[in-house]
Amino acid sequence: MKQSEVKELSVAELQEELGKSRKAYSDLKMAHAVSPLENPIQLRTVRRDVARLATELTKREQQ
Repeated sequence: MKQSEVKELSVAELQEELGKSRKAYSDLKMAHAVSPLENPIQLRTVRRDVARLATELTKREQQ
């Protein structure tokens, strides 16, 4: 998810997407631990998506 897409989401949508992304990251890490992923770069992209969402959520809560 790109930063421009993240900025357009509401706070409730951000929280929902953050939960989904964290779950996806957890699932990918578990799958990678059991057997190597075909594309391990997925871990990095999902982790960065989680960071983008969390950063935007924190920024909005402070305003």
